[in-house]
Amino acid sequence: MTMKHMKIFIQVYQMQNITQAAEILHMTQPAVSRAIQEIERHYGVCLFERMNRRLSITESGKQFYAQALHIVEAFDNMEKGMQNWDTFGILRIGSSVSIGNFLLPQIISIYQNRYPDMRIQVNIANGNTLQKLLRDNQMDIALIEGSVEEIELHAESFNRDQLLLITPPVHPLLSVKELKLEDLIKYPMLLREKGSGVRTYIDDAFSVRGLTIHPRWESTSTQAIVKAVSLGIGISFLPKLLVNKDIENGLVKTHEISDMKLSRQHFIVWHKNKYLTTAAKQFIELCKEITASSSIIDGK
Repeated sequence: MTMKHMKIFIQVYQMQNITQAAEILHMTQPAVSRAIQEIERHYGVCLFERMNRRLSITESGKQFYAQALHIVEAFDNMEKGMQNWDTFGILRIGSSVSIGNFLLPQIISIYQNRYPDMRIQVNIANGNTLQKLLRDNQMDIALIEGSVEEIELHAESFNRDQLLLITPPVHPLLSVKELKLEDLIKYPMLLREKGSGVRTYIDDAFSVRGLTIHPRWESTSTQAIVKAVSLGIGISFLPKLLVNKDIENGLVKTHEISDMKLSRQHFIVWHKNKYLTTAAKQFIELCKEITASSSIIDGK
């Protein structure tokens, strides 16, 4: 079993096609097939089911992939580190939308001032997408709002935020003294897309009370939602940091919900098998340091 075997397996796993993997690896198809068979014989497992000329990944294959992916990366990082001990190249950071809009720019700015030789690559996406990228080792660290579902990922809390109900400037809900979640069901909802941290949190909040939401709009754009709410198309829930200025400017209004405080955790997330370079550890510590001291966390 060699590092080359693992790299071949990873490519076949990701492509789920031996011919395409062979082309990418600049190898012959028989050589790739032989490498997979050697791994299977070495461990006494079946990594792929071969039916009708198609590959189907087995449970053993999934487990081997999770380990092999990070062993290969750790080896590659060691190679880079020995060649240039002070710099590990690119640090790949992911962030969900509200963190990316408000917290991440400050974190990145301070980090690059402290470590000018490091290059940062940023990807802003919803929580589900970020977790998949971490699982597939296409990202090193992600800052995610709300829950982390993937069991292969390690999550550490570093901040909290609050979700606010937002309504048009004139709306019947604003006059309700004790506003409850069930009072909102009869009004059109404009929500973030499935897979986003905000959407997952709101769906769960309603679900635990036996309520189901059927949004009129779903959007990846928070500004599109704010604009639509301001024009009276519906109501929504968005992070306080994202809508504070819109509320202050009178574009939309908010109303406290009496039976639930819509507060959620932010997490720094990485794969459990991830080899954390010095650069990655420094970034994690900086996130904790900044969010512990910065007034922007509370939207002040």
